Amino acid sequence: MSVEALFQGVESRLASRPARDVNLPGLVLREAAVLVPLFERDGVPHMVFTRRPATLRTHANQYSYPGGGRDAEDLTPLHTALRETEEELGIDRRGVRVLGMLDEVPTISQYRVRPFVGVIPGDGQYTPSVEEVAFILEVPLERLMDPAILRVERKEVLGAERDLYFYTYEGHVIWGATARILRDFLAQVEQVPGLRALLTPPR
Repeated sequence: MSVEALFQGVESRLASRPARDVNLPGLVLREAAVLVPLFERDGVPHMVFTRRPATLRTHANQYSYPGGGRDAEDLTPLHTALRETEEELGIDRRGVRVLGMLDEVPTISQYRVRPFVGVIPGDGQYTPSVEEVAFILEVPLERLMDPAILRVERKEVLGAERDLYFYTYEGHVIWGATARILRDFLAQVEQVPGLRALLTPPR
């Protein structure tokens, strides 16, 4: 089995289900989009996160996926996700293989975020924006699927009781909207046939 087979399985899974839109009556949310970046290195699938600088006004020091608000010149949310990925990490948008969409996620900063899953080059050749990226975190996908790294809290968010997810990997804590997107992604990955064999590198 290969990582390519895993990526194809994820693509098929995302194509088989419609991605849901945010529906919060009475709230006007601005559009945003992110890329959930996957890559292969040494036969192992990984995911990339970025840590936002401490100097930012919102979500400072939080881990996130590359992305941001939709600009007027962005034809679609996908254009937003790819443009922001190029600006934040220096990854040529033409080199991203898009596998599909995940459910929209609302944020406390009044955005509706559309996540796109995409495969990026696995060479680790990033050119991060110093204004937007303080640290790049690469995590093997199998580690993210370990239940031991997940903690769940119940709190009121946007007027409703919701589960908050916290993924801790080697001291790095992923939470907030990024953790909700990650949880949705992992739920889809778990539906890929033959998953365990696809996650294990050949020996």
